[in-house]
Amino acid sequence: MFNAEKPSLDELPSSRQLLRSTAIAAASAVVILVTVVLPAEYDIDPTGIGGVLGLAEMGEIKTQLAAEAEADRLMELEAQQEALRGQQESSLLNDFLGIFVGAAHAQEVTAEPVEEWRDEITFTLAPGDTAEWKLVMEEGQVAEFVMQVEGGRVNFDLHGHGSGQSETYEKGRGSTGAEGEINASFAGEHGWFWRNRDDEDVTVTVKVRGEYAEFKDAS
Repeated sequence: MFNAEKPSLDELPSSRQLLRSTAIAAASAVVILVTVVLPAEYDIDPTGIGGVLGLAEMGEIKTQLAAEAEADRLMELEAQQEALRGQQESSLLNDFLGIFVGAAHAQEVTAEPVEEWRDEITFTLAPGDTAEWKLVMEEGQVAEFVMQVEGGRVNFDLHGHGSGQSETYEKGRGSTGAEGEINASFAGEHGWFWRNRDDEDVTVTVKVRGEYAEFKDAS
Protein backbone atom coordinates (compact mmCIF):
# COMPACT_ATOMS: atom_id res chain seq x y z
CA MET A 1 0.00 0.00 0.00
CA PHE A 2 1.07 3.52 -0.69
CA ASN A 3 0.71 6.11 1.93
CA ALA A 4 -0.65 9.32 0.44
CA GLU A 5 0.56 12.48 1.94
CA LYS A 6 -2.09 14.60 3.53
CA PRO A 7 -2.35 18.07 1.98
CA SER A 8 -1.37 20.90 4.14
CA LEU A 9 -3.85 23.55 5.15
CA ASP A 10 -2.17 26.00 2.78
CA GLU A 11 -2.98 23.77 -0.19
CA LEU A 12 -6.76 23.59 0.55
CA PRO A 13 -9.03 26.18 -1.18
CA SER A 14 -10.26 28.97 0.91
CA SER A 15 -13.89 29.79 1.56
CA ARG A 16 -13.69 32.72 -0.85
CA GLN A 17 -12.38 30.45 -3.60
CA LEU A 18 -15.18 27.95 -2.99
CA LEU A 19 -17.82 30.67 -3.14
CA ARG A 20 -16.31 32.07 -6.33
CA SER A 21 -16.24 28.59 -7.93
CA THR A 22 -19.84 28.02 -6.91
CA ALA A 23 -20.88 31.38 -8.34
CA ILE A 24 -19.04 30.69 -11.59
CA ALA A 25 -20.68 27.26 -11.87
CA ALA A 26 -24.15 28.73 -11.21
CA ALA A 27 -23.59 31.49 -13.73
CA SER A 28 -22.37 28.97 -16.26
CA ALA A 29 -25.47 26.84 -15.68
CA VAL A 30 -27.72 29.87 -16.18
CA VAL A 31 -25.88 30.79 -19.38
CA ILE A 32 -26.19 27.24 -20.70
CA LEU A 33 -29.88 27.17 -19.75
CA VAL A 34 -30.63 30.48 -21.47
CA THR A 35 -28.48 30.03 -24.57
CA VAL A 36 -28.76 26.26 -25.17
CA VAL A 37 -31.45 24.41 -23.23
CA LEU A 38 -34.34 26.86 -23.59
CA PRO A 39 -33.84 27.44 -27.35
CA ALA A 40 -33.15 23.78 -28.12
CA GLU A 41 -35.90 22.25 -25.99
CA TYR A 42 -38.63 24.86 -25.65
CA ASP A 43 -38.10 27.28 -28.56
CA ILE A 44 -37.43 30.08 -26.07
CA ASP A 45 -34.50 32.26 -27.16
CA PRO A 46 -34.33 35.48 -25.08
CA THR A 47 -30.72 36.24 -26.11
CA GLY A 48 -30.93 35.31 -29.81
CA ILE A 49 -27.87 33.10 -29.47
CA GLY A 50 -29.96 29.99 -29.94
CA GLY A 51 -31.07 31.27 -33.34
CA VAL A 52 -27.47 31.94 -34.35
CA LEU A 53 -26.40 28.47 -33.26
CA GLY A 54 -29.41 26.79 -34.91
CA LEU A 55 -30.75 25.62 -31.57
CA ALA A 56 -33.92 27.69 -31.80
CA GLU A 57 -34.97 25.82 -34.96
CA MET A 58 -34.45 22.55 -33.14
CA GLY A 59 -36.59 23.80 -30.28
CA GLU A 60 -39.28 24.98 -32.69
CA ILE A 61 -39.39 21.54 -34.31
CA LYS A 62 -39.66 19.85 -30.92
CA THR A 63 -42.39 22.26 -29.87
CA GLN A 64 -44.34 21.61 -33.08
CA LEU A 65 -43.95 17.86 -32.65
CA ALA A 66 -45.18 18.11 -29.07
CA ALA A 67 -48.17 20.22 -30.19
CA GLU A 68 -49.01 17.75 -32.95
CA ALA A 69 -48.74 14.84 -30.53
CA GLU A 70 -51.10 16.61 -28.12
CA ALA A 71 -53.52 17.38 -30.98
CA ASP A 72 -53.45 13.72 -32.03
CA ARG A 73 -54.11 12.66 -28.46
CA LEU A 74 -57.08 15.00 -28.18
CA MET A 75 -58.47 13.82 -31.52
CA GLU A 76 -58.14 10.19 -30.47
CA LEU A 77 -59.82 10.95 -27.14
CA GLU A 78 -62.66 12.75 -28.95
CA ALA A 79 -63.06 9.82 -31.36
CA GLN A 80 -63.25 7.42 -28.44
CA GLN A 81 -65.88 9.58 -26.73
CA GLU A 82 -67.85 9.84 -29.97
CA ALA A 83 -67.74 6.07 -30.42
CA LEU A 84 -68.89 5.62 -26.83
CA ARG A 85 -71.79 8.04 -27.39
CA GLY A 86 -72.70 6.18 -30.58
CA GLN A 87 -72.73 2.88 -28.71
CA GLN A 88 -74.90 4.35 -25.98
CA GLU A 89 -77.33 5.86 -28.50
CA SER A 90 -77.44 2.58 -30.42
CA SER A 91 -78.11 0.70 -27.20
CA LEU A 92 -80.90 3.09 -26.25
CA LEU A 93 -82.40 2.81 -29.75
CA ASN A 94 -82.24 -0.98 -29.60
CA ASP A 95 -83.88 -0.94 -26.17
CA PHE A 96 -86.62 1.36 -27.44
CA LEU A 97 -87.20 -0.73 -30.55
CA GLY A 98 -87.23 -3.86 -28.42
CA ILE A 99 -89.90 -2.38 -26.16
CA PHE A 100 -91.93 -1.16 -29.15
CA VAL A 101 -91.70 -4.47 -31.03
CA GLY A 102 -92.41 -6.41 -27.87
CA ALA A 103 -95.48 -4.32 -27.13
CA ALA A 104 -96.68 -4.65 -30.72
CA HIS A 105 -96.13 -8.40 -30.62
CA ALA A 106 -97.93 -8.68 -27.31
CA GLN A 107 -100.80 -6.63 -28.67
CA GLU A 108 -100.93 -8.84 -31.75
CA VAL A 109 -100.91 -11.98 -29.63
CA THR A 110 -103.50 -10.77 -27.13
CA ALA A 111 -105.79 -9.07 -29.66
CA GLU A 112 -108.95 -10.96 -30.32
CA PRO A 113 -109.07 -12.46 -33.79
CA VAL A 114 -111.45 -10.78 -36.20
CA GLU A 115 -114.50 -12.92 -36.81
CA GLU A 116 -114.89 -14.06 -40.38
CA TRP A 117 -118.14 -13.43 -42.17
CA ARG A 118 -120.52 -16.19 -41.17
CA ASP A 119 -122.81 -16.08 -44.20
CA GLU A 120 -122.66 -14.49 -47.63
CA ILE A 121 -125.29 -14.32 -50.39
CA THR A 122 -125.21 -12.91 -53.92
CA PHE A 123 -128.18 -12.50 -56.25
CA THR A 124 -129.12 -10.53 -59.35
CA LEU A 125 -132.22 -8.38 -59.69
CA ALA A 126 -133.67 -7.62 -63.11
CA PRO A 127 -135.39 -4.25 -63.53
CA GLY A 128 -138.48 -4.19 -61.27
CA ASP A 129 -137.54 -7.42 -59.43
CA THR A 130 -137.56 -7.75 -55.63
CA ALA A 131 -135.88 -9.96 -53.02
CA GLU A 132 -136.08 -10.40 -49.25
CA TRP A 133 -133.63 -12.03 -46.84
CA LYS A 134 -133.96 -12.20 -43.05
CA LEU A 135 -131.90 -13.07 -39.97
CA VAL A 136 -133.67 -15.11 -37.29
CA MET A 137 -132.63 -13.41 -34.03
CA GLU A 138 -133.52 -13.40 -30.34
CA GLU A 139 -134.08 -10.25 -28.34
CA GLY A 140 -130.80 -8.46 -27.52
CA GLN A 141 -128.73 -10.21 -30.18
CA VAL A 142 -126.48 -8.16 -32.47
CA ALA A 143 -125.44 -8.90 -36.06
CA GLU A 144 -123.06 -7.02 -38.37
CA PHE A 145 -123.57 -6.67 -42.11
CA VAL A 146 -122.04 -5.32 -45.31
CA MET A 147 -124.16 -4.82 -48.42
CA GLN A 148 -122.59 -4.20 -51.86
CA VAL A 149 -124.46 -3.29 -55.05
CA GLU A 150 -122.86 -3.64 -58.50
CA GLY A 151 -124.18 -2.62 -61.91
CA GLY A 152 -126.66 -0.04 -60.66
CA ARG A 153 -128.67 1.00 -57.61
CA VAL A 154 -131.42 -0.48 -55.45
CA ASN A 155 -134.05 0.66 -53.00
CA PHE A 156 -134.09 -1.26 -49.73
CA ASP A 157 -135.92 -1.43 -46.43
CA LEU A 158 -134.10 -2.85 -43.43
CA HIS A 159 -136.69 -3.84 -40.84
CA GLY A 160 -137.75 -6.47 -38.32
CA HIS A 161 -141.00 -8.16 -37.32
CA GLY A 162 -142.10 -10.87 -34.88
CA SER A 163 -143.52 -11.34 -31.39
CA GLY A 164 -146.38 -9.08 -32.45
CA GLN A 165 -143.98 -6.20 -33.13
CA SER A 166 -142.33 -4.53 -36.13
CA GLU A 167 -139.57 -1.98 -36.51
CA THR A 168 -137.88 -0.18 -39.45
CA TYR A 169 -134.12 0.28 -38.97
CA GLU A 170 -133.12 1.95 -42.22
CA LYS A 171 -134.41 2.81 -45.67
CA GLY A 172 -132.30 3.40 -48.76
CA ARG A 173 -133.18 4.94 -52.12
CA GLY A 174 -130.82 4.58 -55.05
CA SER A 175 -128.31 2.83 -52.82
CA THR A 176 -125.01 1.38 -54.01
CA GLY A 177 -124.19 -0.25 -50.66
CA ALA A 178 -124.37 0.02 -46.88
CA GLU A 179 -122.92 -1.44 -43.70
CA GLY A 180 -123.75 -1.47 -40.01
CA GLU A 181 -125.37 -3.48 -37.22
CA ILE A 182 -128.79 -4.91 -36.46
CA ASN A 183 -129.73 -4.80 -32.77
CA ALA A 184 -132.75 -7.02 -32.24
CA SER A 185 -135.12 -5.36 -29.76
CA PHE A 186 -137.44 -8.38 -29.93
CA ALA A 187 -137.34 -11.97 -31.12
CA GLY A 188 -138.20 -12.43 -34.78
CA GLU A 189 -136.91 -11.97 -38.29
CA HIS A 190 -134.74 -8.97 -39.07
CA GLY A 191 -133.43 -8.15 -42.54
CA TRP A 192 -133.89 -6.55 -45.96
CA PHE A 193 -136.37 -6.06 -48.72
CA TRP A 194 -134.84 -4.91 -52.04
CA ARG A 195 -136.31 -3.61 -55.28
CA ASN A 196 -134.46 -2.76 -58.51
CA ARG A 197 -135.81 0.51 -59.88
CA ASP A 198 -133.10 0.87 -62.56
CA ASP A 199 -133.31 -0.16 -66.20
CA GLU A 200 -130.38 -2.60 -65.90
CA ASP A 201 -129.71 -5.76 -63.92
CA VAL A 202 -128.00 -5.20 -60.56
CA THR A 203 -126.07 -7.67 -58.42
CA VAL A 204 -126.40 -7.52 -54.65
CA THR A 205 -123.98 -9.16 -52.20
CA VAL A 206 -124.66 -9.31 -48.47
CA LYS A 207 -122.23 -10.55 -45.79
CA VAL A 208 -123.38 -11.12 -42.21
CA ARG A 209 -121.89 -12.30 -38.92
CA GLY A 210 -122.76 -12.16 -35.26
CA GLU A 211 -125.59 -13.48 -33.14
CA TYR A 212 -128.40 -15.10 -35.10
CA ALA A 213 -129.82 -18.55 -35.66
CA GLU A 214 -130.33 -18.48 -39.42
CA PHE A 215 -129.97 -16.29 -42.50
CA LYS A 216 -132.76 -17.24 -44.89
CA ASP A 217 -134.54 -16.27 -48.08
CA ALA A 218 -137.88 -14.74 -47.09
CA SER A 219 -139.07 -13.75 -50.56
